[in-house]
Order: sequence, then C-alpha cells, then structure tokens
Amino acid sequence: MTNLAIQEITAKIEERSKASRALYLNRIETMKDGGRNKPSLSCGNLAHAFAACPDSEKTMLLDGKVADIAIVSSYNDMLSAHQPYHLMLDQTKEAILKAGGVAQMAGGVPAMCDGVTQGQSGMEMSLFSRDVIALSTAVAMSHNVFDAGLLFGICDKIVPGLLIGALSFGHLPFAFVPAGPMPTGISNSEKQAVRQKFATGEADEKELLMSEARAYHSPGTCTFYGTANSNQMMLEMMGLQLPGSSFVQPTKALRRALSDEVARLMVEKAHDQNALGLGEIVDARSIVNGIIALLSTGGSTNHTLHIVAIAAAAGYKVTWQDFSDISANVPLLSRVYPNGTADVNGFHDAGGVPYVMKQLLDGGFMNSEALTITGETIGNSCFEPVLNEKKELAFSPAPKTPGDVTIVRPHADPFQENGGLAVLKGNIGECVIKVSAVKEEHQVIEAPAVVFHDQDEMIAAYKAGDLEKDFVAVVRFQGPKANGMPELHKLTPSLGVLQDKGFKIALITDGRMSGASGKVPAAIHISPEALLGGQIGRIENGDIIRLDAKNGTLEVMADLESRPQATPPSFSDTYGRDLFAPFRNLVGAAGYGGSIFNPNGIE
Repeated sequence: MTNLAIQEITAKIEERSKASRALYLNRIETMKDGGRNKPSLSCGNLAHAFAACPDSEKTMLLDGKVADIAIVSSYNDMLSAHQPYHLMLDQTKEAILKAGGVAQMAGGVPAMCDGVTQGQSGMEMSLFSRDVIALSTAVAMSHNVFDAGLLFGICDKIVPGLLIGALSFGHLPFAFVPAGPMPTGISNSEKQAVRQKFATGEADEKELLMSEARAYHSPGTCTFYGTANSNQMMLEMMGLQLPGSSFVQPTKALRRALSDEVARLMVEKAHDQNALGLGEIVDARSIVNGIIALLSTGGSTNHTLHIVAIAAAAGYKVTWQDFSDISANVPLLSRVYPNGTADVNGFHDAGGVPYVMKQLLDGGFMNSEALTITGETIGNSCFEPVLNEKKELAFSPAPKTPGDVTIVRPHADPFQENGGLAVLKGNIGECVIKVSAVKEEHQVIEAPAVVFHDQDEMIAAYKAGDLEKDFVAVVRFQGPKANGMPELHKLTPSLGVLQDKGFKIALITDGRMSGASGKVPAAIHISPEALLGGQIGRIENGDIIRLDAKNGTLEVMADLESRPQATPPSFSDTYGRDLFAPFRNLVGAAGYGGSIFNPNGIE
C-alpha cells in the first residue's frame, strides 16, 4: 500500500499536468489508431523497408503476420558499457526470430563517454548529446514499419535520450536491454587515494594512469554509482526493463538469458494489439518511482535534469520541489561508491535492486500500482533472476534480508530517514545538492567566496597554493546557455585534499557534477545561470556564503542586486562546439531539464 505522502505528491503532479498529459495521450492515440499492421504504407514503402533482409525473413515480413521489432542501439567501441552491444545485436535478432518475429537494426544513436571527455572541450557537448540521441531515436523509428522496439543503452545521457525519443512513439511497446557492469577492478577507495596523491604531487602521471586502467579495465559499465548505473536503477524501478536485470555482468550466462527473454517479451507484446505502449506505462506513478529510485539510493544529480526532461516528453510537469518533497518522505537504503565503499557489483551481491525495491514497496514508499513492460504492476514485479537446474531463466522472490548491511538496509533501519539529495534556495536562486556522501559536519558551511570562470582557473589557484584556507569556490558561466553545462569533476580531487586538511570547503556552480559527486558539499545546477543574469554572476571574492544542506538554504551575505553582472568569459568554438550554437540558443534552464524541447517548461 503506497503511503499517503507519495500518493499526494503523485496526485499533485497529475493535477498540474492534466492538460499537457491529455495532449500527449491524444498524440499517441492518433498513432495507435493508425494500427501497428502498417496500413498506411504503400507496397513501395514496404519493399524498401524489407529489401536488405535475408530471404527467409523477407518472406515472413511480406506475409504481413509477423512482428517487426526495431533495435535502436548506442553501440560503439569507445564506451566500455556499450561495447557488448556489438555481440548482443546478433544474439537478440536470433532470439526474436526464434520467438516468431523479425528484428531490424533501425538506427544507431551517438554515445559519448563522459569519462573520456571529463575536463576536456568535448564535455561541453555532453548534456546536449541527450537531445541529439532523442532526435536520432525518432529518426530511427520514423520509417513507421515497426511493431515494438528494443533500446540498447546504458550510460549518462544515452538512456534519457533514448527514452525521450521513444516516448514520441509512445503508442508502441518498448523495453530497455542493459549489458551490465564490468567486473570489479581495484577498490574505489584505492583509486580515489591515488587521485588525491596526484593532486598533491605525491603520485606521478604514470602511477595515476596505471591506477585508472586497473579501475576501468574491461567491457561493461564503470562500477561506481554514477549516472550510468543510476540509469539502470531508475529504469528497473520504472518497470522499463526486466526485474533484477540491471547489474548482471556482460559475460554471465544469465545476461544472455535475460536479453533473450526481453526479446521474446517484445515479440509477444507486438502481436498483442491491446498491449500497453511506452507512453501509457510512463505515467506520473512510474515517474515518481524513478525519482524514488534515485533518492533512496543516493543516485546521480544529473537526474534532476533528466527526469524533468523525460517527464515533459510524456506530458508531465515535474519540478525540483517535487524532488525535495519526495526526498523528505523516502529513506536512504543503500550506500554505493562514492556514497560508500562498495561498487555496484558489491551492491548487486548484497541484494541489489530487487532487495531495495522490495523494501521500498513493503514500506509503502513506491507507487505499487505503476505498470511495467511485462504487463504486471511494479508491486508484483519484485524478483531476482536466476538460472535453474536446466540453465533456463527463472525468477525468484526478492531477498528479504540484506546480504551486507553496510551496503543495503531494511526500510525500518535506513542509513538516513530522508533521501540522498536536497534542493537549496536562497538569494542566488535554486539548486540541488547530493548529500548522501557528505558527512553531517560538512553539510553546513559558511566561508568567503573565491570566484572562478572555469575549472582550470581553480586548479591553477590550487596548484599555486592560494586555496589553503576556508572558502566556497564559485565556478560560474558553466550553465546550458553558456557552454553546454559540462561536468566539473576535475575539481573533485583538489577540493577533497583541502577538505581532508581540515578546511571548510564547498562548491557552488551553475554547472554539473553528476553521479560521482562525493564528500565535498557541491551546490550545483544553480538556476538562473550567470549568462542569463542569475545572481551567481554578481558574487565577488570575499563575499560570505552560507550553504545549509540541512535546512535547504544557500545565501550570499551581500546586496547582490546593487552590483553589475560579471562579464562572461570568451568561449572557443573548437572541437565541434560551433555546431551546437543553435542548441545553446534554444536550451532552457536547468530546472526545466536543460532541454531544447522544453525550454520554458510545460505551461
């Protein structure tokens, strides 16, 4: 039974979104009325669509009675998480054929790696890549010959982009197909220790590179709990991929069995004219469940952008206040690095998503009646996948007890009574902060501002020894309009070193920090951003700033209104950044999802 607070928040979102949700449902109903059996396609259309298929499959498709399943894939060799999709494509097509359907690779979407572009110029395209992926997904589906779709995507902007694009074809059934995390390399604490040693000059570049290569060492998702793995948690708790499928490693036999099963399921749904489309499954209940998944596990702050944008694509207006209200009513049930010492493999072994979801459901913290791709409610989808004695896929009830209480906890004994994220408000606007990894003594910081216009400026000041003191780093002109809102991870090691020395340290920025936001309090996504006249652009060196994550406030002790705005820095148009000028012109505020599709929010 869902508790009253979660019911009320869900109802509030439904009420404010009534008109926009109705418009969305009308749109997908119009497509559904056209049928899934391609009645509007001419013989020439169909002949083009099937021309490259093997003769046996072409015969099946020409008969008109077989399901045609689209595969939209983000495969590339640059992303370790997505490299397994190369092999999985043929395996999935084979499984679909065996189930009585035909699969076609409908299209590929771009997939950049934030780990590679971290601190580089390419990071300025990262957030915008989400909307490019959404557009690419729509292009892949635009041929209108498909009866259902499988989405191959895992990492940062890729899952939200695929979901936003697929929602524009929300009359069709869709499911996500994860590939799983790489095996554990060196411990995250060891990796972080080498990073901090490098920041202090105690380790050289060769030692740092060897450490990183031992951490990120094989195909599969990176094992820390950043945006990629937060995506998997979110999708599973939204009912958009099979139960327990998020963190099974790519080389495991169970991984293949799960992929074959979701392929079979989509063939079944494609043949069922009454099967729910994606746009019907993604409703206010499932969106709230996605937020709950994020908050109860200390997930990525990037989802304060992505969930807002996903909700808008389904006709819902979700705000950061909704995140704050849900956070106040949902316990933190897991600690995974950087919020704890375990990685996602340790989390999976301790009970993983099935255990956490069961605890949330038992405690009334989820919308149990939300729908899923299997046709069951989420309340009836709390299972752990296993291979039985015949090596066949089976689903067992989710574990009732935690495998390791330092990683996951029961709802009656959580790590903390509220979620791992807070919304801060004050005289420079609104922002978010991830508190799940921040010790209580660091959740309230009052110190003078030191202002920078990019992260390289701050690192230079750190190396020069100018930051050996209490201070709040203000890094501005990093919002969507300014330079695409890059992640500022480059700052994490040096800020961590200064905090470890006993200084009171915090960061405030109109940029991003993502799921790897760690032990240093970081007030991010400040909106309005500096380039749009936000008050962060009026802060001066020495201004006293008080960040209070416990009470949800961020205040600058100065008369900001009386000051002029700082002059924006000049931005180069290199490494493809020039191509994204139209995106920077169109993009909306972070609070609206930082999207080109919903720049002013749903009215």
